[in-house]
Amino acid sequence: MMSIRMLLLVGGVASLMMMIAAVLLLRQVGHHRRIEQRIQSIRAGRVRSRQPGGMGASPRHFLQFVSGVGVGILRSGMLSSQTIDELTHKLAAAGIRAGNSVGIFVGCKILLVLGLPTFVGIALHGSIHLPFLRNAVIVTAAVLGLLLPDFCLRTLRKRYQGALDRGLPDALDMMVMCAESGLSLEPTIARVGTEIQPAHPQIAGELLLTSQEFQMTSDSHVVLNNLGERTDLNSVRRVVSTLSQTLQYGTPLSEALRVLSAEMRTEMLTRFEERAARLPVLLTVPMILFILPSLFLIVGGPAVMQVISLMKQ
Repeated sequence: MMSIRMLLLVGGVASLMMMIAAVLLLRQVGHHRRIEQRIQSIRAGRVRSRQPGGMGASPRHFLQFVSGVGVGILRSGMLSSQTIDELTHKLAAAGIRAGNSVGIFVGCKILLVLGLPTFVGIALHGSIHLPFLRNAVIVTAAVLGLLLPDFCLRTLRKRYQGALDRGLPDALDMMVMCAESGLSLEPTIARVGTEIQPAHPQIAGELLLTSQEFQMTSDSHVVLNNLGERTDLNSVRRVVSTLSQTLQYGTPLSEALRVLSAEMRTEMLTRFEERAARLPVLLTVPMILFILPSLFLIVGGPAVMQVISLMKQ
């Protein structure tokens, strides 16, 4: 009995750690852009930094613990360098570029794999008497805990890339205005990244990061290629290819950006029209399930009632 109680206690603690780690990861992802804006404001001297401690100290310490678990897995050699690079690229494509993001992701996955089956086993203790069925449920929980972080990462990546795709035409229009006013490519990217931040913070962050890379290297083609690889978006890669050709052959920057902006807005309008054309097909099943039975009941109900009354006579 004592060993069973200790096992239940350890499983409960592991489950609680798993849930807190998942919540903290989602919280960090949601406030990542806000933290970057605050850091920029502090560097500019507009906002005074807050004192450490308070209510956020304990979650921060636990997040460091989760990161430490992930870093320990990474240093153990269980994951290859190629796998780590792929995880870093996936997190960057989702807009997550913190220094310990890979460690937190791996730590959450480990805690989910260990904690979720334990939590399910505790919840099902005494309710399922068949060992095969109970083990199958626990194994399913372990697989779910292994795949859940990847599913969340794909969702965040899709949302982030959608925000980039929506803000790119507006950014190109602003780049056209900057290019026509006489600015070169590097000041244009820096100015657009600063001005478009209230409307589209995702594309603003990418442009500001590209502007910082321009200041660190003189090879513009490498910086533009990094932008395309980092976002992993076809529309951004088209812009990168056009800008690289403009720098290589000396073609007018404003004309190329104007053509790209018009093409992307046309493609966006085409996607909206495709979604609108799918609505009648999508509404067919709800109409059959909910509207037609009510219509048949109203139209044929009185006749059925009369037939039933005549049969009773």
